[in-house]
Amino acid sequence: MRKFLSTLAIAAAASTCFGPMLARAETANPFKCEPGEKYVMNVMVSGVEYWFPVYEMFKQAGQQFGCETAYTGTPEYDVNKQIATFDQALAQKPAGILVHPMNSDPFIEPINRAIEQGTAVVTFAADSPNSKRVSYITSDNVAEGTYAADAVAKAMDGKGEYAVLENPGQDNHDKRVNAFVARMEAKWPDMKLVGRAASNQDPTKAYQAVLSLAQAHPDLGAVFMPEANSAIGAAQAAKEGGGKIRVMLADVNAKILDMIKAGEIFGSVNPNQGMQGYMGFMLLWMAKHPDLIDPMNDAKRSGFNPMSVPFVDNGFSIVSKDNADDFYWDKYLKRRGTKGIEE
Repeated sequence: MRKFLSTLAIAAAASTCFGPMLARAETANPFKCEPGEKYVMNVMVSGVEYWFPVYEMFKQAGQQFGCETAYTGTPEYDVNKQIATFDQALAQKPAGILVHPMNSDPFIEPINRAIEQGTAVVTFAADSPNSKRVSYITSDNVAEGTYAADAVAKAMDGKGEYAVLENPGQDNHDKRVNAFVARMEAKWPDMKLVGRAASNQDPTKAYQAVLSLAQAHPDLGAVFMPEANSAIGAAQAAKEGGGKIRVMLADVNAKILDMIKAGEIFGSVNPNQGMQGYMGFMLLWMAKHPDLIDPMNDAKRSGFNPMSVPFVDNGFSIVSKDNADDFYWDKYLKRRGTKGIEE
């Protein structure tokens, strides 16, 4: 009898101690979307392959949370047209928008308007720092430019002439180019910058620029650009000039990968697009659900979003002949068995 009563006492104590815990476990999972809760990704030049792996992981994170997602943007390289697609998405009152602003300042008003409407906004790959966006995720553009400079300089034994192609006005591209040049000046004093040209992501302009630079500087040994489109034209010009000009860039696509494997392009620094999309969604979802936390700060008094994360580094990879096969979008999509941006 004593043993029986003891057992009852233990059971009662367990009920008292663990009952509330079990009750909490049975409550609804807070990390879940409400029916119809939708998150949108918005870009410029929407057909560029770079965005596809970003959206793939953005979409996967959304699915794991039971959310709806959509891929939007304009096929043109036109900030006004991108803002128009941003506004079209905003008109549907989504829970949040992950946006790559083509230019920083023109997006201040649209982003602020979205925040006032109650739509969370996170920027990725390029920023609009003077807007009210809650968070920004990107790879470390300074580190990318620095690494690219070291790789080129080492391949040239620390001595020679180089040039850069630019896309002025796009925040992340400017940082990559500036970091590349700064690293050369700081660590590789025998590397001489002999020319700069604005190719603006246009392969034809890049082709013509490299031809002109090579003609004016016969000893030109390398050219760096902060994106992939220009590299196609630059590599063609380098090839026609005998292949002595090393082409170094940021980002990849199928054509770039083919040219790296063929030895026509020296190499690339490629942001980790999957983490950019996955963590981009997570930042966006948290920004929309700030009530989940109650931090010891002045968030309620000041009115700022307590889920604000100023900057997240999604990392980057170094693409060479040795690992180029791991970065083909079509192979990746086939392995995953999804429909990419069509979902």
